[in-house]
Amino acid sequence: MPKVTLDRFEEELAVLIVDGREVTRPREELPPDAREGDVLDLDTLKVDPAATERLRNEVRQARKRATKKKTPPPGNFDL
Repeated sequence: MPKVTLDRFEEELAVLIVDGREVTRPREELPPDAREGDVLDLDTLKVDPAATERLRNEVRQARKRATKKKTPPPGNFDL
């Protein structure tokens, strides 16, 4: 079961990242609770909560490594 990442919404389109390429699908084909950053099953377009959480943890760890020993910018910013 191939996985894709929901990158963003543009008007009525959902932009998905599939093997590093952008692919669009009508937004209405996705579950109503799908949001940017979710990992979806490409065949069913259903959100995979476990894969989504793994990806979010990877992003958090990468952000920590990138900002190690750096002063964070002001404000409250979280992906």
